[in-house]
Amino acid sequence: MLKFLLALALVPLLATTAPAATAVQAEAPSPVPATAPPPVPAPKAETVRVALQTGMGPIILELEKERAPITTANFLRYVDQKRLDGAVFYRATKVGTDGLGLIQGGVRNDPKRVLKPIAHEPTTKTGLSHVEGAISMARAAPGSANGDFFITIGSFPSMDANPTQPGDNLGFAVFGRVVEGMDVVRNILAAPTSPTEGEGVMKGQMLAPTIRIVSAKREAKPAS
Repeated sequence: MLKFLLALALVPLLATTAPAATAVQAEAPSPVPATAPPPVPAPKAETVRVALQTGMGPIILELEKERAPITTANFLRYVDQKRLDGAVFYRATKVGTDGLGLIQGGVRNDPKRVLKPIAHEPTTKTGLSHVEGAISMARAAPGSANGDFFITIGSFPSMDANPTQPGDNLGFAVFGRVVEGMDVVRNILAAPTSPTEGEGVMKGQMLAPTIRIVSAKREAKPAS
C-alpha cells in the first residue's frame, strides 16, 4: 500500500557622548560615532549533492547532511546502494490552477529495495521548511518513512511541524532542496495522470505512465 501523503493544510551604532560645555568653554566638537564591527557570517551547514537522472531530464538535489542528518543519511543509503536506480516518480498532486503542488517518487515499498523506517526529524528540530523545491519524506505515522519522498512546487508551510495543532502535528521531514532542474520537476507535475488509479485522496493523482528514475548518484559540488 502506498505511503499516505497529504498536507494542505541591525546592530545599533555605538556612540560616545561629549561632556557638556561650560560657560567659558568653546562648544565641544561633535563626537564621531563608533561603528560596530561587521558580524562574522555563520559557517554554512554541510550539504551533499545528489543527481537524479529521470526520464524527463536531470534534477540536482542539495541535501542537508548537518541539519537533517538522519533523513539525509537514509536517502544516501538508497542512493549509494542504487536502490533508487529504476525506481519511479509515480504521483503528481496539483494544488489549484497556478502550477503549484508536489511530485512523489521512490521505492513504493518494493521488498527488494526498501530499507527499515527511520526516526522522524521534524522541521522544528532541523529549522528547515517546505519552501519551493524542498525535498521531504513521505510517511504514514511519524517514524514510518523509508524510501519514498516528495518535492514541492511552491511553498507549503502547512506541511511543517506545528506543535500548536492537535493530533499528529509533526509534519513532514524536509532534508534538502532542488538546486537545478525545477523545470523538470514542473514537467513531471504537469504529466498525465490516471483518473481511476490511486486510493483515497490519491485517486486521480497517479502518473500514467510513471516517470522513471534512471539513476541516482552523488555529485561533486561546483567550485566556489
